[in-house]
Amino acid sequence: MQESGTIRLFKRGPTAELRLLVLVILAVALLVGDARWAVLEPARQAISVFLYPFQRLMLAPRDAVEHFNDWKDAASLARSEKEALQRQRIELAQLSTHAAQLATENEQLRRLLKVADEVTQPSVAVEVLYEPPNAFSRHLIFNKGSSSGIKPGMPLIDEGGIVGQIVRVTPFTSEAALLTDDTVSIPVQVLRNGLRLIAFGGNVSGKVEVRYLTGDVDLVPGDVLITSGIGGLFPAGLSVATVDTIVRDPATGFALARATPLSHPERHRHFLVLLVDVSPQDLDQEGLSHVPAIGQ
Repeated sequence: MQESGTIRLFKRGPTAELRLLVLVILAVALLVGDARWAVLEPARQAISVFLYPFQRLMLAPRDAVEHFNDWKDAASLARSEKEALQRQRIELAQLSTHAAQLATENEQLRRLLKVADEVTQPSVAVEVLYEPPNAFSRHLIFNKGSSSGIKPGMPLIDEGGIVGQIVRVTPFTSEAALLTDDTVSIPVQVLRNGLRLIAFGGNVSGKVEVRYLTGDVDLVPGDVLITSGIGGLFPAGLSVATVDTIVRDPATGFALARATPLSHPERHRHFLVLLVDVSPQDLDQEGLSHVPAIGQ
C-alpha cells in the first residue's frame, strides 16, 4: 500500500530576508576588503577587458555621428577658406590692374602737362565720359563744358598732336569730333617743305586725307603734316599726321594722299582743349557750323 504524504507546492529554503542580509554582509565585506587590500583589482581588470568591445559597440553610433560632423565642418571650413582665397586673389588682381591703370594715366597726364607747358594757348584738361554708339561718326563726350570755358570749334590735343575739334557743348559736358571724322578739316603744311594743304577726315577708318592734289605735288610717303595756323582755330606747329600713300588718278590729273594721325584717342582718357578765340566766322570757315547734334 502506497504511503500517503503532503504535496509540496513551494520550494523550501532560506527566507528572502535572510538572503538579503547575507548579500549585504558579503557586499560590505567586499567593499572593505577592496578598499584596504585591492583584492578585486584583477577581477575588475578582467571584467573591464571583457566589457570593452561591448562598450565600443554601444558607442559606435555616437562616434560615427561625431566623425561625420567633424568631416562636414572640415569640408565647409576648407570650402570657405578656398572661396576667401579666391576672392582675395581677384581683389588683388583688380588692385594690381587698377594700380597699373593709374600709373599709365599718371604718365599720360605728365606728358599732357608737358604739352600744356609747351603750347602758348591756355588749356583745359578733360576726361572721356563715353563714346556715342554711332557707326557713322567718330565722336567723344567729355566731362567738362561751357562752365569751364569750352566752346565749339576749339581744338582737342594730346601728346601726339591734334585729336579733333569740339563741335557741341553743354554747361557740364562737351562733344568732340575726332580728326578722322568726315566733318573735320584742318589747315596743314608739310614739315619738310612748308607746302600748305587741307586735311579732311578720311573715308577710310583711322585715316585722314589730303584731297585734290596736283599731279606734280611735292609730297611723298613719310612726310609729316603739322598745323599751319591759318584760320586761327588751330595754333601753328601742332602735329597732325604722317603721310602713308599717295594715290594718283591719271584720268583727272589729281592725286589723293592718305595719312595716319599721330594722336591716339583710342588709347587715352585724358586730353587738352585749347582755349582759343572762336567766332562764328571761324566755325563757318572750318566747316563745323553744320555738324549735327547727337542722335540727329
